[in-house]
Amino acid sequence: MHVFFSRKYNGFFMIGIKIIGWYEQNKRTLPWRDIVNPYNIWVSEIILQQTRVNQGLSYYHKFIEHFPDIFSLAKANMDDVLKIWQGLGYYSRARNMHAAAVFLADQCGGKFPETYSGLLKVKGIGDYTASAIASFAFGEAVPVIDGNVNRVMARLYGVVQPVDALEGKRQIRRHAEKTMIAGTPGLYNQAVMEFGALQCVPHKPDCEACFLKTLCVAYNNGMVSLLPVKSKTSNIKTRYFHYLVVNEHDATYLQRRSDGDIWNGLYEFPMIETGAATEMTDLSASGQWQAWFGRQSARIASASEEVIHRLTHRILKIRFYEIWVDQPPAFKQGQIRVKWDDVHLYAVPKVMDNYLNGRCKPVLSLNSMGKRHQRRDDNRQTGKK
Repeated sequence: MHVFFSRKYNGFFMIGIKIIGWYEQNKRTLPWRDIVNPYNIWVSEIILQQTRVNQGLSYYHKFIEHFPDIFSLAKANMDDVLKIWQGLGYYSRARNMHAAAVFLADQCGGKFPETYSGLLKVKGIGDYTASAIASFAFGEAVPVIDGNVNRVMARLYGVVQPVDALEGKRQIRRHAEKTMIAGTPGLYNQAVMEFGALQCVPHKPDCEACFLKTLCVAYNNGMVSLLPVKSKTSNIKTRYFHYLVVNEHDATYLQRRSDGDIWNGLYEFPMIETGAATEMTDLSASGQWQAWFGRQSARIASASEEVIHRLTHRILKIRFYEIWVDQPPAFKQGQIRVKWDDVHLYAVPKVMDNYLNGRCKPVLSLNSMGKRHQRRDDNRQTGKK
């Protein structure tokens, strides 16, 4: 692909000035802006990775309320951290934050390193987060490269290499560095990210109203919809989860997800995973079902509609089956018995939280479920999940 520049780019400084001027007029009011507290900046940047600002706001306030500084986060139980994080996804972020807080509390007196290179030595802090903290909190002239910055730089300067490949990354960083206003790196970084979030958006940006259109390589070459370029994504795998919601008098059973898979550390109902869509008759005839319930009569009271839950590289197809038993199932894989009134205390995946709050419709329901459904409705009215 050949790109022709509409004019010589010798006014990098003025481009940065223009973007900052736009930012001062159009920026959103957000609680982590115009502050130099590295802890609050760190929390906000981790939350906003893979999360929209509107969704992240409430989580930011909740997280700061429960863990206002490094020491409170370091002392917290990991289950409590995951519970606060519940619903944000990408739970490794929460685990890495906790590990980093322990390291900073024990090894650094609760203080963040004040340089980009020093921050990179902290577990869970990568290039993007280190750049954000270093420039926002400590004024170091290092560019912050996120999806918004990739898009702005790729379009403005005509970067046709994939921005997630080595050469593309080098070009984006080089352009971001030469456009940066050295005296105000934090302000510049905030401005470019906001410009990408509000003006140079992924789809159908209003280029005619853009003050940079005469300088923009993508606009002047009809390439706006083509940039930035990304490498081909890997194949998306479909998985089939069958959750067994066991009702044993006033209790149910939960199990904790293990390392090496999604939702590590979160709790869920006992689950049977199959390689394809499976009918209830086949599920109840499976070896795992028979091992758990084979010696007693497990009554299937209801089944939910199939819930499709999309992750970055997976599609999960999920059903919940409410099952009544008179005696404990023969669980042998670390499942724990939990009273229904205490289930809300455990950190669970978003899809299970939706089920517990009645947002998964049943496709089969028997009268024997009446009391259970009534209790769930009562719990919602009293604030319990």
